[in-house]
Amino acid sequence: MKNIAVFASGFGSNFESIVQAVNDGMLNCNCKVLVTDKANAYCVDRANNHGIEVISFNPKDYGTRQECEKMLVKKLQDRGIDLIVFAGYMRIVTSELISAYPNKIVNIHPALLPAFKGAHAIEDSFNYGVKVFGVTIHFVNEETDGGKIISQRSFDYVEGETIEQVEEKIHKIEHVLYVETLKKLLEE
Repeated sequence: MKNIAVFASGFGSNFESIVQAVNDGMLNCNCKVLVTDKANAYCVDRANNHGIEVISFNPKDYGTRQECEKMLVKKLQDRGIDLIVFAGYMRIVTSELISAYPNKIVNIHPALLPAFKGAHAIEDSFNYGVKVFGVTIHFVNEETDGGKIISQRSFDYVEGETIEQVEEKIHKIEHVLYVETLKKLLEE
């Protein structure tokens, strides 16, 4: 059985859906650890509620991002991590982590890549006036939101919807699509 580490920086709703899928037997893996750069984020409470180990770090405690990632790689390797799952992890990673886990780091993005990369994808696509929104799951490489696309799911914009309504639809798709995609990746 493969071991996964989930990286998150915030509320942790995707982390929660992944853990539930593991607990329900939908994902055949061990969710060994939550890694976070925000010690007070709600994802930490979620991990504690499920008895999942938390690795919390302050990036400012390290001289460079590479030094920080060296520490993370060692901790992940010590725990036998096979796959890293970014679920709202809001840090750009370097080759230090990517080279240690080539094609073993996946990310979820709230837009149809390659359009609307970056941290404000929902707002940017909404303000641009797109008529089709969606979610992309991709491998992580050194280009922000630039790795090979694994899966996507879209929906049509309904005239008059608010950005909050669009965001709610995106999150519902994320929770389902991430589990479906991880299931396929874990079976390879």
